[in-house]
Amino acid sequence: MAAGAAAGGLLTACSGGDDGDGSDTRASAAAVRAEKTLRARSARTSHDVLRHYDAVLERHPDQTARLTPLRGAVARHVTALSPPPPEKDESAKPKPSASASPSASASASRGTPVGDAGDTGPMPSVNADPGTAVRELAAAERRAADAHAEALVHAPPELARLLASLAAAGAAHAYLLTEGPSS
Repeated sequence: MAAGAAAGGLLTACSGGDDGDGSDTRASAAAVRAEKTLRARSARTSHDVLRHYDAVLERHPDQTARLTPLRGAVARHVTALSPPPPEKDESAKPKPSASASPSASASASRGTPVGDAGDTGPMPSVNADPGTAVRELAAAERRAADAHAEALVHAPPELARLLASLAAAGAAHAYLLTEGPSS
């Protein structure tokens, strides 16, 4: 009898999960939605900085050697924040087209993520003075770093680590653009 009571106690102790009304499932779904929203917002933040780099490079091509490595890092940030593609059955996977669009292949060669990262809208305005334009770009990097640092407080652990890295990278980019050696 004592063994039966102990076993019953173990069963009830192990069944503390879902109480049958789906609250754990709903909480899990809400957490996934919150993470996706935070990831998308952070990706847009990095994408805005990427567009700022592109605008400065377009207006001041003499800054290419200095800005291209930092721009490439920001492009990788956008890619890292992009949600992974949904897993599909291999037989349903579309075959790569032999004729990719020129803009997609040009973006890929520059390291620009191709997709719906918010490619629409006007380019940021860029000051005619290259020094001022680069300082404004540094300010954009700082704002993005601050946004990533603020967002990581609300992120699950894996995303929080990524956002912390991106915040640190943005702060380093801002330093290099304002205080670091210029090319």
